[in-house]
Amino acid sequence: MNISVLGAGNGGTAVAAELSLRGHDVTLIKTSHAMHDKNFEHLIEYGGMVSLHEKGETVKAQIKHLTRDLSQLSKSEIVIIYIQTNYHENLIERIKPHLRDDQILLINPGYLSTAYVLKHCPDIDLTICEAQSSFVDCRIHEPGTIKIGFRNVRNPLGIYPAKHAERAKEKLNQLGYPFVYLPSVIEAALHNPNLIVHTVGAIMSIPRIEKTNGDYCMYHEVFTPSVWRILEALDNEKMDVMEKLGSERMSYVEACKYRNTLDDTRDAKEVFFWYASMPTRAKGPTVVDSRYISEDVPQGLVMLETLGAKLEVDTPICTSLINMASAALGRDLRAEGRTIERLGEEVLEKIIKDQ
Repeated sequence: MNISVLGAGNGGTAVAAELSLRGHDVTLIKTSHAMHDKNFEHLIEYGGMVSLHEKGETVKAQIKHLTRDLSQLSKSEIVIIYIQTNYHENLIERIKPHLRDDQILLINPGYLSTAYVLKHCPDIDLTICEAQSSFVDCRIHEPGTIKIGFRNVRNPLGIYPAKHAERAKEKLNQLGYPFVYLPSVIEAALHNPNLIVHTVGAIMSIPRIEKTNGDYCMYHEVFTPSVWRILEALDNEKMDVMEKLGSERMSYVEACKYRNTLDDTRDAKEVFFWYASMPTRAKGPTVVDSRYISEDVPQGLVMLETLGAKLEVDTPICTSLINMASAALGRDLRAEGRTIERLGEEVLEKIIKDQ
């Protein structure tokens, strides 16, 4: 298939390379100059060659097309958005002229960006898919080289609208990732693990991040019993919102277990701490104003809080974490966030009604 990947960072480069290995005609599109320019220029210089390192083995892949020209995505059956969620709305506005009927727009992760697509592209008959999290946990080790630390054994996706689901599944299953399908994009959005683990972990890590000058791995250190109770309290608020929306209550650890292991007999909390303690976990966050807070608080927690307010569900832990993060960074993260007003109230109501 002809596939475009928007975003040439860690995940975007890795997925474009793997899809190329699987025989797809892939275009990797750099959407900005904000990050990873050296990696992209290296790929151009060396004809799209990427080295993928995983479990002591190296595989080389060649991405056929590399460009900054957004219009190239018009040729693709599937368009994958792999950029930070802070920039989703702006990117969707920019690519609108190049989208066409019957394309599949796969947003990884989604955080309910379906609302932005419906808000800005109401006249295009798209299929919108939202992923909970990246298919591969990886980092650009050096330009042209990706280190893969972990893969999900299941990748849950929500599809909108439901009437396009069967046709979309046929195409998505050709990508070669172990997809499973959720009842709605809302479930995919609220089960983004970063909404829970990044926000609580990073906010409670602020002194360690600053004290260690970046020599710190959040997953290895922060989730002590007291911090875990904060995580569970936030997770309960998320489940309260999901239940009010008509979705099944599923805890963060159960969703983590479902993504990360095929062994259904294992304790879910044990699976999380196994995942967190992996030696392949990258250091981070190395600064307080990192995506763990500056992305996942406004895009995740603000979205949860605004949904809670609309549904009359109390979210005091969520609100407290937003307030603390805003104070620590010295700016109003709600002003940057996914509020009902920014997502579009009528659009949200349509998504909720149609799930």
